[in-house]
Amino acid sequence: MAATIIDSKIFGDIFSDARMREVWSDENRTAKYLDIERALAKVQGELGIIPKAAADEIVKACDIARIDWVKLKAKTEAIGYPIIAVVNQINANCRDGLGEYCHWGATTQDITDTATVLQIREGLALVEADLAELSASIAALAKKHRDTPIIGRSNLQQATPITFGYKMASILAGIERHRERLAQLKPRVLVGEFGGASGTLSSLEKGAMETQAGLMKELGLGQPLISWHTVRDNIAEVGAFLGLVGGSLGKIATDVKLMMQTEVAEVFEPFAPGRGSSSTMPQKRNPISCLYIHANISVVRQHAAALMDAMVADHERSTGPWEIEWVVLPEIFCLISGALKQARFVLAGLEVDAVQMRRNIDLTHGLVMSEAVMMGLGPYIGREYAHDLVYDLCRQALAEKRPLIDILAAHPEIAHHVDRAKLEEFCDPMNNLGQAGVMVDRVLASLS
Repeated sequence: MAATIIDSKIFGDIFSDARMREVWSDENRTAKYLDIERALAKVQGELGIIPKAAADEIVKACDIARIDWVKLKAKTEAIGYPIIAVVNQINANCRDGLGEYCHWGATTQDITDTATVLQIREGLALVEADLAELSASIAALAKKHRDTPIIGRSNLQQATPITFGYKMASILAGIERHRERLAQLKPRVLVGEFGGASGTLSSLEKGAMETQAGLMKELGLGQPLISWHTVRDNIAEVGAFLGLVGGSLGKIATDVKLMMQTEVAEVFEPFAPGRGSSSTMPQKRNPISCLYIHANISVVRQHAAALMDAMVADHERSTGPWEIEWVVLPEIFCLISGALKQARFVLAGLEVDAVQMRRNIDLTHGLVMSEAVMMGLGPYIGREYAHDLVYDLCRQALAEKRPLIDILAAHPEIAHHVDRAKLEEFCDPMNNLGQAGVMVDRVLASLS
């Protein structure tokens, strides 16, 4: 029976993605063990390190359909690791004792680590595709709403006008940096392991480095400069990267949640009948996807920290830190896949209410334009004095519940320098969007 949220029959496809669960499944992990043992035998047979007949027999025996899962489970529990149990079955499926050449010169961790790297490669390919799709959706929003005014917010208070396209382009730039990071980390991370007991390949009298090179070529992985059994920065980097991706997804979810509030109502998650409804309040439209994103990425961050703990390994083969990766790495990938899936859904169908955005800008009757007024008056009366004067007039507008433009126009010192028409220019949000459009264009132009 499934006991985790990831493998739940009910919640599994909300918190994760079926494709990613397959990557980290027992079946795929065991298939990777067989892929490595098959590649090792093939390379060593070609190099003459093991008999060609043995290599051919082992290659045929490395078949996932021939794995006895009951025996594999029992022997793994007895030994503590699954590799010997897999090798035993390969050996048993070979004729004339030729299976004794299986796993020649390798150690358990070589196979386990290399299998993990192969799984990471498959997992990162899914993440890469999701990021590309997410980027495209955000870019479309940025382009469409390049000039759609919305209030910027600072400390949850209304600040100055921006555009919704600018808001989206800012997030898009971060997603694009993640795509760049992913391309950069692949050469460091997609490197296999084949070092033997203490990493020096002492078990092979000849052809050790040739075996290592051939094995990695066969698997499509980089060849390590030196064994990394207990130097785990590569694995931790993957976790840290996915934690960063999660942080950006959390930023998206947080903004959407806040903008979906009844009092704000500027954007909404895509509508579906009954989605986000309450059991007691029929009028509610809860931000469902954003809630799951928030939960997932919080756990991913904690698990990424656990991978930092796994780096603190002892000597040449560790006593426990390694197994931390077995626990948290699959969950990191599965949870981030769920968060990415929910984010893709939200942004592909995000409902944007441009009219409400403008209505919210006008909520304060011009107070959000105080910076523009201050800067507009600066050349006439000095910036600092203008700041203090506009501050006082804003307080007056609040106390008297009058539009700021009326208070400004009635002030004799201001009227001496600028007329109401000029003040209305200062107070028009569309005249105070700064370089928002230019920045949106720059981000969009940078997309590959």
